[in-house]
Parts: sequence; structure tokens; C-alpha cells
Amino acid sequence: MRLLISFAALLLSVVLLQLSSGGVGPLDALSGLKLGFTKSEIGLLGSAHFVGFFIGCWWSPRLMGAVGHSRAFAVFTAMGAMGLLAHMLWIDPIAWAVMRIASGLCVAGAYTVIEAWMNAKITNETRGRAMGGYRAVDMGGSLAAQLLIGVLTPAHYVSYNLLALICCAAILPLTMTRASQPDIPAAPRLRPGLAWTRSPLAAAGCVVAGITSAAFRMVGPIYGQEVGLATGQLAWFLAAFVLGGALAQLPTGWIADKYDRRWVLIWLSVAAMSSCGFTIAASGMGTQMAFLTAGIFGFTTFPIFSVSAAHANDFADSTERIELSAALMFFYAVGAIASPYVASTLIESYGPAALFSFVATGHAGLIAFGLIRMRARPTVSDKTAYTYTPRTSFSMGRLFGRMRDK
Repeated sequence: MRLLISFAALLLSVVLLQLSSGGVGPLDALSGLKLGFTKSEIGLLGSAHFVGFFIGCWWSPRLMGAVGHSRAFAVFTAMGAMGLLAHMLWIDPIAWAVMRIASGLCVAGAYTVIEAWMNAKITNETRGRAMGGYRAVDMGGSLAAQLLIGVLTPAHYVSYNLLALICCAAILPLTMTRASQPDIPAAPRLRPGLAWTRSPLAAAGCVVAGITSAAFRMVGPIYGQEVGLATGQLAWFLAAFVLGGALAQLPTGWIADKYDRRWVLIWLSVAAMSSCGFTIAASGMGTQMAFLTAGIFGFTTFPIFSVSAAHANDFADSTERIELSAALMFFYAVGAIASPYVASTLIESYGPAALFSFVATGHAGLIAFGLIRMRARPTVSDKTAYTYTPRTSFSMGRLFGRMRDK
């Protein structure tokens, strides 16, 4: 408990960041529909967010090295707040896409600072408890952010102002803490080839994880409206996805530590394809069924990134953990950048079921590639520990690297 109290400022900033950044995605989708944006234009907003996210992952360690933790954090949160406030001043899909790049920069940059700060303060004895608390707060904030859409009015300046205020509030806990700033960590090199060299299947799994998560989070509100969900119901629909993913971590971790992780990835994708088919079939069966299918979809798809990361780390040594984490995040961003625009375009052309057909196609490709890789080489017998890995910044390799080695 004392450990969590000592990190209270950082964890409070995490919650506030999740509320502001997690709320803007579904709010933009619903606002765009109300303002007459095409579905493809709304998908472009989600893709722009992940463009900003990737740029922020790469740039934030360098800015932090130049100006320090607190100033870098203030820069990124200010960019996020400005992007939110500008929404109702300039109503144009291209302008909103630029604003969403700013929100992506904010998320990646602010999380980089928080995770670098935590990594410097945590000892090997406290790492497990600290990371458990961090993951619980991060997941809880993400769940609350989805529910927030139920009280926000689409295309209204008050809604965006509220999110901007929450974003600004995230500056206060970290900048007002009396704890001394830690030393600046070296910026990780971005070497995508490292992930592919260590495990092509893990790299492909991260791409599919990006396709799946970004499509549902950014385009899910369009699907929900297309199948008849009200705005308040959309909040629970999106929250069910996050909750399903949270519930999947413990059983998936046990299975991934006990069995060949290649088979775990393959069967997760089989389950994901089944959940996509079930969601399509149940689309006209009422609100409760929509919530259930979203939870099952989250349960089957959310762990894929963490299983992929664990599989890649099985073939890496301790000196490669940080750069491998950055490389895996690169492949996740590749899938996440492309996914919302492609998914929204397919919905526009073929209807709401196209969202889950698109995701199922990605998982079918992962199954085929996994079976090919099974023939290429044997798996390792000495595995690293499975751990749920938040997809927040390149700094995750520092936070979880020592836990894997243990």
C-alpha cells in the first residue's frame, strides 16, 4: 500500500489521461456522424490518432532528454488539450484528423514520461506490486473512459471542453509532486527488424492486434449505431469489450505459460474468428446480446498482443528487451494506423457486418502464418513469464523486461 501511495501522483495522471484520450475516440465518431462526415472520414480520424501515437512514441524520449520529465509531460498534455478544444472551432474532417494527431502525440508522450519515471523509482523487490497496480489503474481508466461517452453530447463544445479540462488536470499531480525527477533514460533505438528476426509470428501477431483493437475502438461506435444502439448503450458496448479483455488476462497467461505459445496464438485467432461470426449472427438479437458479443470479442482478441510479446521475448536476451518492445510497438502501430480507415470504408460500402469480416480476415491470415511458422523451427523450452503488456509507449520494455527475466 505504501508503494502505491508513493506513486499516487503518477497513477492519478494515468487515470485522467485515460479518461480524456479514451473518451475522444468514440466522441469523435458520434460527432462526425451527427455533423454529416462520411464513415471513411470518421475512420480517417482514428487512423490519424495512431499516426500521432507512433510519432509520439519515437519523439517523446528525445524531448524528455532535452527538457526533463515534467516539462515534456506538460508539452504533451498541452498538445492534447489544444487538439480537443479546437474541435468545435473548426468543423472539418481533415482539420479534425490533424487534431487527432495531436491527441495521439499526447497519449504516447505522456505515457512515456510516466513509465520512465516509474521505472526509475521501482526496485526489483517492488516491481511486481507496482506493475500490478499500474495495470489495474490503466485498465480501470480505460473502462471508465468508454462509459464516459454515455454522458457526453456529440458535436457539442461542452463535451470537448470537459475532455480538455480532464486532460489539463492530468498535468497537476505529476508537476506538483515533491519527488525529485529521475535521471533521463536513453532513448531506445527503433529497430523493427529486431522483432521480425526474433519472431516473425510475434511481429505478425502485433499487426493483427493493432488491426483488431483500433478497428473496434475507433469504428465500433459506427457499428453500434448501424445496428440500432443508442448513445448510452454504446458506452456499455465499448466498455464490454475492455472488460472482456481484462477478464481474459489471467486464464490466457496460465495457458501461455503452460503450452506452446504459437498454438496459443493460433487458437486465440480461431476463437476471435468465431466471435466475429457470432457477433455478425447476433446483430439483430437485442441490446443485451450486443453487450455479450462485445465482451466475448474482447476476451478472444485483447490478449493477442501480450502473447505475441511474450513469444518474441522467448527468443531474445535481456539486453534486447527495450529495443524489442519498441519494435513490437512499431508493428502494432502499423496495423492500428491502417485499420480504422479501411474498416470504416468497408462499412460504408458493405454495411456494419464488414467490420467483423475485416477483423476475421486478419485473424485468418495469422492462423495461416502461425501454421507455416510451426514448420520453420521448434519453440523454446525455457519461456519468459507471460505478463499483460499495455500498449502505451516504447518504455514498456524497461518496465517489464526485468519481470520477464525473473
